[in-house]
Amino acid sequence: MTEPGAIARADLTGLVLAGGRGSRMGGIDKGLQPYRGTPLALHALRRLQPQVAQAAISANRHLEVYRGWGVPVWPDTLPDHPGPLAGFLAGLAHCKTPWLVCVPCDTPDWPADLVERLAAAAARADLEVALPAVREADGRWRPQPAFCLLGRALHDDLAAYLQAGGRRIGEWARRRRCAEVPFPDARAFDNLNTLAELEQAQALQPTQAAALP
Repeated sequence: MTEPGAIARADLTGLVLAGGRGSRMGGIDKGLQPYRGTPLALHALRRLQPQVAQAAISANRHLEVYRGWGVPVWPDTLPDHPGPLAGFLAGLAHCKTPWLVCVPCDTPDWPADLVERLAAAAARADLEVALPAVREADGRWRPQPAFCLLGRALHDDLAAYLQAGGRRIGEWARRRRCAEVPFPDARAFDNLNTLAELEQAQALQPTQAAALP
């Protein structure tokens, strides 16, 4: 049973971010690259679906391939692929639930309790935005802004920020009621930016945190 004031699964829409240029992979569609036999974006989708009421994919290429996975596909509404915030904006425009949670396709081993912990923090502190953070070697906490829980009511504010030329998730989030939620395993947020990193990750033994629900 959901605690009073908590964010219920029924109030959450999940969005897999797969709409980037893939420039550090030579311009290929990163979300369709295989990771242990499954496309990265599909791996993220399957991990996300049990944690939300409905899920979708943010993509700008190969839309029919993504639609073949049985979920909505929401392309950017802004030209020239201006970054993850454009995916956030498309998600907020289509989202029917009070909350949207976004995850990038290129970080396959993110914590299985990510959504639950972000939602709990947002409900507890009456937030508009919640981001995970990990501890760096120097002891400082570094946010992971591509993983983001945000309220649907932020659509117009985000649209205005993008229209004014803003592109940084953290900068925009700090304008709102935002908190960073600490996660102990920094490696769970390692992202795969290049084909070499993808190949190396597939050669490693999967961790318990990487197991699909």
